[in-house]
Amino acid sequence: MKHVAIIGAGSWGTALAIMAARAGHEVRLWSRDPALATSINDDRVNPRYLSFAEIPERVFATSKVDEALRNASLVLLATPSHAARDLLGAMKSALEESSIIVSVAKGIEIDSGKRISEVVKDVLGEAYAEKFVCLSGPSFAREVVENHPTTIVAASLHEEVSQVVQAAFSFDNLRIYTNTDVVGTELGGSVKNVMAIAAGMTVGLGYGSNSLAALTTRGLAEITRLTLRYGGQLETLMGLAGLGDLVLTCTGSLSRNRFVGEELGKGRTLVEITTRMSEIAEGIKTSRAVKSLAEKVGIEMPITNEVCAVLYEGKSAREAVKELMKRPLRSEMN
Repeated sequence: MKHVAIIGAGSWGTALAIMAARAGHEVRLWSRDPALATSINDDRVNPRYLSFAEIPERVFATSKVDEALRNASLVLLATPSHAARDLLGAMKSALEESSIIVSVAKGIEIDSGKRISEVVKDVLGEAYAEKFVCLSGPSFAREVVENHPTTIVAASLHEEVSQVVQAAFSFDNLRIYTNTDVVGTELGGSVKNVMAIAAGMTVGLGYGSNSLAALTTRGLAEITRLTLRYGGQLETLMGLAGLGDLVLTCTGSLSRNRFVGEELGKGRTLVEITTRMSEIAEGIKTSRAVKSLAEKVGIEMPITNEVCAVLYEGKSAREAVKELMKRPLRSEMN
């Protein structure tokens, strides 16, 4: 039994709290909203996210960061990537020296272009960066708590650290593999959200399976080019954190990023779409960071560029698809 702190009471944070409690751990679930924390403790459900799922008694919700972190050996960051730096700063003084930081965010810091592992190093220092774990892979929160068989990856620079997370959270329907490719795991999980928006656009425009398969495959090519350039491994991108997560997010009806793309394809504006959403689609902001990362190293990412043009430059989804189809002919291997 471990003491687990989960920072963020959205869908994935709530799902992980439920799974950790089912596995026998004591869990403290932090929410920014005191009323939500009280509601969870009183009613044993999260009224905003996964409200159908009963939250075990082993989960205690709080809006106080220091209370959530007390005696925690595993600290899971389940908040949007753009909020990570400020939250880590608020957590710093209350963290146990032995705590392992586990990120389940699938995004890149916009202004700096840094992955969450790099933000952890900036804010908390080398000691925590050495113990950092990225938990990623094809996993819709709803299906996890509904006991659908799910497999994901725990990536850390040191395999013994990822094995701690593997042992703690592998339970019943959730199976966790390990690897040492933090770069590949983080980039695979982040960039696939951009591709999911593009995939959604094709569906929203009324295109069929041919178009979706083409988009997903060429999306993987873009993810691979960028990840290899930044030091990630090809094997990671062929596994759960790469291809697996990409396929799920591009084809699954529960994907928030694909939903954004579908609505854009139908002609709705980004403001109209996000106003209706209760949770953040990481791909919206991450697309800008990915575009910047690619430009820094001279990597061509045409799908990413077109997603950014639709999101931020007023281009229509239909025109973006036309631009992609009119690109100069070339070898698939380039």
